[in-house]
Amino acid sequence: MHMPPKQINRWFMIAVAPFIGALLCMWLFFEPPRLEVDPSAYVPNTDLSEETEQIVKGLDQAKVTADKTIASIEKTAKLYQQTTAAMNNILKTATAQAEVPERVYNRRITAKLGIPKERVSSDRIHIELFKINPGTYHGYAMKVKLKDPNAMKMSLGNASGKSGSAETTLQAVNRHGAVAGINAGGYADGKGGRYPLGTTFIDGKYINGFQPSFKDLAFVGMNQSGQLIGGKFWSKEQLDRLNPKFGATFVPVLMKNGKKVPIPEKWKTEPARAPRTVIGNYKDDQLLILVTEGYDENGKSGATLEELQSKLYHLGVQDAYNLDGGGSSSLILNGRVVNNPSDGSLRPVPTHFLFFK
Repeated sequence: MHMPPKQINRWFMIAVAPFIGALLCMWLFFEPPRLEVDPSAYVPNTDLSEETEQIVKGLDQAKVTADKTIASIEKTAKLYQQTTAAMNNILKTATAQAEVPERVYNRRITAKLGIPKERVSSDRIHIELFKINPGTYHGYAMKVKLKDPNAMKMSLGNASGKSGSAETTLQAVNRHGAVAGINAGGYADGKGGRYPLGTTFIDGKYINGFQPSFKDLAFVGMNQSGQLIGGKFWSKEQLDRLNPKFGATFVPVLMKNGKKVPIPEKWKTEPARAPRTVIGNYKDDQLLILVTEGYDENGKSGATLEELQSKLYHLGVQDAYNLDGGGSSSLILNGRVVNNPSDGSLRPVPTHFLFFK
């Protein structure tokens, strides 16, 4: 069906007229919606500038305080550094002054011994070897300073570990990796073995138990602090009080507290002269070991105990003890035999005193 344009427009106007009327009524008779907003909440506070000024002042004061604190800390740190430096200088000076008497005392000792022919030094030990030759005998003096108490030990037996076993001082030195060594206590042969004489203490125990001193026998060894101990002991408790670390037995005592101890008549003549091994100590706990030469044990060569006692007294030794002598006397240093053993070769013995770098 075909409709003219005018007729179509008239029809469209009639169709939308009710909607246009409704919109006009709503606009005339209804109030439009309004958004209720309180603008006062968004108005700047009149005191904000004052608060801001107070905050700024507080920050300025905090900066001033922080600067003062930093300056105080820097000043304190500088003062601490200066105080520490001063204390270190005082400590160095005090240490040097404390060492002066020791150096003076050591020079006095060395002056009497002469010029050392050999030295061994480490952070654990200091050894100096001297020749001695007063005319009637000759031999060696070995001065030992133990910086570490564990730098001296005693060996017992040989590598087999069997009771009654023995070895030479050189074998003991090599087996334990020591730098020096000497023979120690006496021994007795029997039952196919060579056994240490009298009281022998090692590794925290008494070998064959404690044996009270009899006749002229004396114990000699070291305590846990690395100090020489020795003498006659009639009870285990008496020796235990000295806190022994190791020790062996022989005869006789030669010096006590810087004084000569009477030598038993028997030991003045049987034998009169012999190769000898003697150990003693100074006031500062340095050790002095004398090993004298002799071509046999028949009393015609070597030194008498009285001669060695006088030598020790002259050298300022405090305590001294005679160790096994004769063919047992031996001195090892830096892997070689220093003395000439009277047997022609080193004698195997049960105990040795060893020194370690």
